[in-house]
Amino acid sequence: MSDTRDQILEQIKLQGDLVRQLKASKESKEKIDEEVSRLLALKATLGGDATPANQKFTLKTPKGTRDYAPQQMTLRQGVLDKIVQVFKRHGGEAIDTPVFELKEVLTGKYGEDSKLIYDLKDQGGEILSMRYDLTVPLARYLAMNKISSIKRYHIAKVYRRDNPAMTRGRYREFYQCDFDIAGTYDPMLADAECVKIVAEILNTLDIGDYVIKLNHRQLLDGMFEACGVPANCFRAICSAVDKLDKSPWEDVRKEMVEEKGLDGATADKIGEYVRLSGGADLVEQLLADPKLKAVPNAVKGLEGMQLLLKYCALFGLEQRISFDLSLARGLDYYTGVIYEGVLKVDPSPAGSPAKSSQNGEQAMEQGGTVGSVAGGGRYDNLVGMFDPRGKAVPCVGVSIGVERIFSVLEAKFAASKVKLRTSDVEVYVASAHKGLHEQRLRVLNQLWDAGIKAEHSYKLNPKLLAQLQHCEEHQIPLAIVLGDSELAQGIVKLREVTTRQESSVPLVELPDEIRRRLQK
Repeated sequence: MSDTRDQILEQIKLQGDLVRQLKASKESKEKIDEEVSRLLALKATLGGDATPANQKFTLKTPKGTRDYAPQQMTLRQGVLDKIVQVFKRHGGEAIDTPVFELKEVLTGKYGEDSKLIYDLKDQGGEILSMRYDLTVPLARYLAMNKISSIKRYHIAKVYRRDNPAMTRGRYREFYQCDFDIAGTYDPMLADAECVKIVAEILNTLDIGDYVIKLNHRQLLDGMFEACGVPANCFRAICSAVDKLDKSPWEDVRKEMVEEKGLDGATADKIGEYVRLSGGADLVEQLLADPKLKAVPNAVKGLEGMQLLLKYCALFGLEQRISFDLSLARGLDYYTGVIYEGVLKVDPSPAGSPAKSSQNGEQAMEQGGTVGSVAGGGRYDNLVGMFDPRGKAVPCVGVSIGVERIFSVLEAKFAASKVKLRTSDVEVYVASAHKGLHEQRLRVLNQLWDAGIKAEHSYKLNPKLLAQLQHCEEHQIPLAIVLGDSELAQGIVKLREVTTRQESSVPLVELPDEIRRRLQK
């Protein structure tokens, strides 16, 4: 029996190698599925776990994911805390939703990006998918609970079956930090506040110079109409324009013409517009454009931009924003204003954000932009898709690209060689000689009961030097040194770790004295 099992295990190994080879050589799906079926059939013959007991595992994280060490988690938590402070300043309330949704909830909401959704195997009668973002789950939550007005923030992981670029903060599992305002309000008041929130967060995090690009979906649709794009091609062409932050115009034009069947002359007309950026003057210029004036959508979009720029100026954002016609944001659910916060390589003269005709990596080399660290916009129809009566709840929101921000800050700290504290311990309870571990526990209990963050060695009789070195290595500010003679007098030695100065403190006064020292 053992010989038969070993033979099957060897066949499984060979069949598994064959499947991997077929995938690597990009064989047809039919061929791969056929060989996978044979592999599963072999495993089924074992009637249980086909993994041999002595198998050597390849220890790695799945593609597009990573582990975070204590130093990295300390940095991340600091960033998230600052973001939450901004969200709360603007009246945000926190919610949470499941990490997976019914597949039908997510289907058809993301345009061409729908192919990046992770689908789960049916286990229990429901067809589920991992959430792709936090916006569609919010819309489902609002419709399901009949909520017509909320300012919510949500910080959680999302999942995308994308090609990861780990060094640039692009993962398959990553955090999103969203702030959304739902409700029927007067034009552009909530939209302008979302732009302000982006600016406040990027200013607070101090990660470098940035520009917030603004555009309007109605203007984009009106521009496409004015250029002669068929109505049924708007979303596909919008998706192509959305790639201008990563690809030069020539590549985007080629996609429009060769892959999406757009007439070359029409693509060239689009090219004349999507290279424009500026401020209120550009809005005036476009409102006078004969082609755009003839299209109601374009006029509505431009009038909306005019009002948004006015409100942003009142918020003191004139030097931080750019009306940019190349900004498209490919997600299907956007209906109005769209915006994107972009880090810049080199600071530009005030009021004139750098704009290059070439984008992406080439723009980075030319002193253009590093990449998007925030994005969002208005989506007035998404909630109505889930409501049985189609009742719409207008929404506008922003998502902070924290993974890219983390990448920038991690590189910054690595270069500065600054060591972050990874715990909040305020005082270390040390013993000067043997036999004092029970006294350490009593002092620790006194400190914990007083709400002071404290720790000690888990050895009965640690060496004093090793304990003090632990304090220095972990940047613990204070140490308590216990000794028999001091304890007999009801006192302990309180040591400031950086200066190494010690003073005697009565045990009963210890918590108050520690607080006083920490407040210096």
